[in-house]
Amino acid sequence: MPDNLPESHLVKVWQRQWLDSTGLVTERGEPIRVIYPGRLNDEPGADFRDAVIATRKGLRKGDVEIHVRSSGWREHQHHRHPVYNRVILHVVMWNNNKAATRLQNGREVPTLALNRYLKIPFSHRLNPASPAFQCMPCLKVAPVPSNETVAGFLDRAGEERFLAKAAGFKKDLVQTEVGQSLYQGIMGALGYSKNKLPMLELARRLPLQVLESVTQGRMSDEERLLRCQAWLLGMAGLPFPPFRDGYRAIPNDRWLVRLSGQWAFPRHPRVMSARVWNLFKVRPNNSPPQRLVAMSYLLLRYREKGLLEGLVNLVREAPVSRGYHELEKGLMVAADGSKTGALLGRGRAADIIVNVLLPFTFAWSRFASRSGLGDKAIDLYYHYPRLAANSVEKHMVEQFGLDRNLVSSARRQQGLIHIYNSLCTQGRCNECLLTQLQARQDIQV
Repeated sequence: MPDNLPESHLVKVWQRQWLDSTGLVTERGEPIRVIYPGRLNDEPGADFRDAVIATRKGLRKGDVEIHVRSSGWREHQHHRHPVYNRVILHVVMWNNNKAATRLQNGREVPTLALNRYLKIPFSHRLNPASPAFQCMPCLKVAPVPSNETVAGFLDRAGEERFLAKAAGFKKDLVQTEVGQSLYQGIMGALGYSKNKLPMLELARRLPLQVLESVTQGRMSDEERLLRCQAWLLGMAGLPFPPFRDGYRAIPNDRWLVRLSGQWAFPRHPRVMSARVWNLFKVRPNNSPPQRLVAMSYLLLRYREKGLLEGLVNLVREAPVSRGYHELEKGLMVAADGSKTGALLGRGRAADIIVNVLLPFTFAWSRFASRSGLGDKAIDLYYHYPRLAANSVEKHMVEQFGLDRNLVSSARRQQGLIHIYNSLCTQGRCNECLLTQLQARQDIQV
């Protein structure tokens, strides 16, 4: 085996589980079993996210970091970075360092050296067509299920995800004002993955009722927009001038001065700390300042009836066939506040519709005994075309060996995400359709 083994090759070995996975033992003598190796991470942090490992103390869920040699952990300074605190297993080819693998929070994680578990020539394992001890049932189902079978599996999972989201909103509606529940859902979606929690916290600290009240009265739309932006950005704790590059809707320095003048409570007890926002390597389109400015335009757009009634009306009036166009136009926001997209483009608008607006409307219809509106919401969901693919979907398509054309709707995309979240990352492979198909084949053989 070459001494200059590329780490990328070892990543592939772990990803496809090209090893004899029976009898795995860590360097401290702890037997483990790989339930789910995780998915490749395309963000800062460990190489694999959401792995599931069985130990004598039960299932452990978290991240896996890969190095050719165990000394790479400290050489790469991982012990100093909190982003690696989710690691549950350090996988290496050779253990050349007897020191424990310690996280930034002081916790120790086990190290697994793979050199003892490669049973066929290493070069063969780099060929996807070579024999492999693939432990994951979804990687070894043969013959491959029909497209009709898999499509039905994805459709059912997509419906389960929709109903689960609706159930979450219904539970929220018991203790939260209706408009506030929808507003919180949208704010969380605007935060994307990196700033979802801070956005939700801001929505709680600055309720919709307060935002809508500060823009009431006799004033121009420009004044309303200024007030709304000042409250959103001010309560977020984001100082105006340092984040100027994020304000694609801020036309000039004069607007910044006016914004600062509108925010009269810099020491308000509910102002958030700027440190809670994740701004490192966040794309400009996903930056918190830009998303908050987009929200200010949405509040202005629906100020007459209110955000709740304005957005629910979109669902009520949209035709089931190709109604997604009207829904998306109702949420898209350009730099000048129009509906052509820039501050809030078509892709993010579609994500909000599928993940927030439609399940919320379904939940509210049941809560308010308006079943017709709920039926309309789920029909729109069933007919919604596919969204932009995210990293989880791409991972699941590869893991299942699917024809990408089969994932032809938002419902099936959501189904893949639901399978990943509820089965794969929970170590519940035995409940997956593909595992059950494999079991039937084993019985027949």
